[in-house]
Amino acid sequence: MTIPEPLTPENTTIILVDHAVGFANLLRSHDLGAHINNVVGLARTAVLFGSGLVVTNGLRSKPSGPLYPELIDVLGDHPIIERPGATNAFGDPAFAAAVEATGRRRLAIAGVSTEGCVLQTVLGALRLGYEVNLVVDASGSLTRETHDTAVQRMVLAGAVPTTWYSLAGEFEYDHTSERGPILQRIMREHQPGMAKGVETYLASASRAAG
Repeated sequence: MTIPEPLTPENTTIILVDHAVGFANLLRSHDLGAHINNVVGLARTAVLFGSGLVVTNGLRSKPSGPLYPELIDVLGDHPIIERPGATNAFGDPAFAAAVEATGRRRLAIAGVSTEGCVLQTVLGALRLGYEVNLVVDASGSLTRETHDTAVQRMVLAGAVPTTWYSLAGEFEYDHTSERGPILQRIMREHQPGMAKGVETYLASASRAAG
């Protein structure tokens, strides 16, 4: 088995598919609060590390509506590609061109719903020869069964499963590097349990030194 080179901001494009408010109340595969935290953490990973980033949604006039407000806050003025109907986002010329323009052949894809547009977009990317990493915990579905079954199908087709914070940690696994503070910021803002563990350690170390 060949071990692939690490995913880095320089070789990876993060793709966010249809994280729309109209879908949020339909998701049952994950706790909604945790899901939104994971999606926003993934987006912030792309923005702070400067990786490739392509964001797509359906038309705002559709019942699914706009993207999560928390996600829009992170994206700022980053363009959102609205697709009129293609479940495989690569079937939309503007989306396909945006991914190609990043110059990266490694993709990290997350979205809603796992068994719908995420599945079809991942399969579309694989057909085009992209290396696909599926960010499972920043995706969501109607039920856990539909989510897990779709993930299994994508993995069997050649996608590699990962989680959003694992991806952030792979982007910078050395906390002493110049980019180390970025990962530490992401941890503080989106992994509070881990952040509190660090704070507990530092407080204990300070008391011991005093």
